[in-house]
Amino acid sequence: MAVGAAVVAAAMPAGADPARDAMLGAFADHCFSPYLTAARAEAEIAATGARVDFYDLAPFSDVAPSPGADVTPGTDRRCEVAFDGDRGAAAAETAAAALEAEGIRADAPVPASHPALPGTTLLGARALNPSRVAVVHTGTRPGPDGVETFLSVERLTPEASEEVLR
Repeated sequence: MAVGAAVVAAAMPAGADPARDAMLGAFADHCFSPYLTAARAEAEIAATGARVDFYDLAPFSDVAPSPGADVTPGTDRRCEVAFDGDRGAAAAETAAAALEAEGIRADAPVPASHPALPGTTLLGARALNPSRVAVVHTGTRPGPDGVETFLSVERLTPEASEEVLR
């Protein structure tokens, strides 16, 4: 899927950092796919140099679940990309454009389990279908080497999605 490359090209100003652009593009290209696996996240996202936090407790394909070390209550999947530097605005633009490109347009309420944090540049929830919701969060935060940029999408469980959609 070439969506991410087009999304990043549209979101990045001239002279942007190509390595960071690749990390943003990897998020756009892969994190919204319900068929992303831990192995593919490692091979296709982490290979860009980004730090990846991925779990999928209820895969849509026949792969085994990928447990996470720190699962957000009420979610069964997370794909998060983080990297050094302050690219919060570009992260928000990339995530919004990727949602649009994937046709994920129906707004949903953001659950209380996903508060805005200092440095948030985008926080929103979208209905993936009539019974599932995903929360997208981008911004900057303290990282291992100073400020880091993060882009995250978490899929709510069917029960948490039902609660949010009431």
